[in-house]
Amino acid sequence: MKSFIQNLPKSELHLHIEGTFEPELMFKIAQRNQIKLPYSSVEELAKAYQFSCLQDFLDIYYQGAGVLIHEQDFYDLTYSYLTKCQEQNVRHTEIMFDPQTHTDRGISFETVINGISRATEDAKKNFGITSFLIMSYLRHLSEEEAFKTLTDSLPFKHKIKAIGLDSSEKGNPPSKFQNVFKASVLEGYIPLAHAGEDGNADYVWEAIDLLGIKRIDHGNNSLQDEQLVTEIIKRNLALTICPLSNLALKVVDDLKDHPLKKMMDLGLKVTVNSDDPAYFGGQVNKNYEAIQEALNLTKEDIYQIAKNSFEYSLLEPETKNKYLQELAAYFKSNA
Repeated sequence: MKSFIQNLPKSELHLHIEGTFEPELMFKIAQRNQIKLPYSSVEELAKAYQFSCLQDFLDIYYQGAGVLIHEQDFYDLTYSYLTKCQEQNVRHTEIMFDPQTHTDRGISFETVINGISRATEDAKKNFGITSFLIMSYLRHLSEEEAFKTLTDSLPFKHKIKAIGLDSSEKGNPPSKFQNVFKASVLEGYIPLAHAGEDGNADYVWEAIDLLGIKRIDHGNNSLQDEQLVTEIIKRNLALTICPLSNLALKVVDDLKDHPLKKMMDLGLKVTVNSDDPAYFGGQVNKNYEAIQEALNLTKEDIYQIAKNSFEYSLLEPETKNKYLQELAAYFKSNA
């Protein structure tokens, strides 16, 4: 099964680039930029990657992002992740980035986007991996600040495929960002959002009804509401599930209790992703392996999850079909 997962062609749809920051690279960039981290070693920093809730994680996540200053830093961070994609047979990835985390520190939007997009271009050339960028608004900040980020993004519209909504969910419902999402869609961005990770089913309703999202990031708590489950299926919306993230942030106490298989049995379209792999204990293949083992998923289940990852990507039909054919051929010869 491990070999089957390793060689399985797949797409990753829920990934925060700032959350791929491995301790070794963080130390290297911090030294390059002469920034002192509050840890004496890579090992000590790695030990700090233990969280009891979403907020614990966010505190260290923002601290780590603080060492990213120059375009080359964003390039190195992104290219490091894309190298790992190549090693795991990830053919396509949709990368979220948080401009406000950096612009609030005085780093220009241009510096951030150019570093990240240059790395995706090089990875396409060197590895054949396709990528899209998702600009995420930070929900703990105001809608007014999100509007400023939207304005900052417009000269770089050609580099950005979609918008997202992340950070502290509780107390920051999707309705808070209804106007900026409407304006973003008018600019041509595809709307996506985190909903139902920390927040309850009402947050998912708001995200699909008020923001008009085309995919639900996380969505675990959708199962609280049978009518919502029916509506998600009716609208053909996929969920980007992140098993090791859910475990690390205590969304579930044990992966054996994870609702992923129940979701599949109900007819929901789920995908498996790593979210913030440096912080949550594993890249996308490790997420596939962990959830497969915990829930005793079959090869057919794993194939269906990988198939969803292409079908519910933002790729144009021609490229999507190319990847789906490659996946089908792989499954046929390895089932």
